[in-house]
Amino acid sequence: PYFTLIAALVTDIGSSVSHGAVVAREYGLPCVVNTLGASRTLRTGDRVRVDGDRGTVTLLETAGGPR
Repeated sequence: PYFTLIAALVTDIGSSVSHGAVVAREYGLPCVVNTLGASRTLRTGDRVRVDGDRGTVTLLETAGGPR
């Protein structure tokens, strides 16, 4: 149900054929998988740019100021 609410998908584990990546493609969402630590780095409210073609996730703005 979340795929209708999100603008992109970033996961710590997985591959291009994992369930999340396949569903993201079906919805036309950019997706980066196997980041090995995005959930430890990113926080709720952070603004990021996800480039599925290059496999990059760029932190644009942090939520709540500096860390």
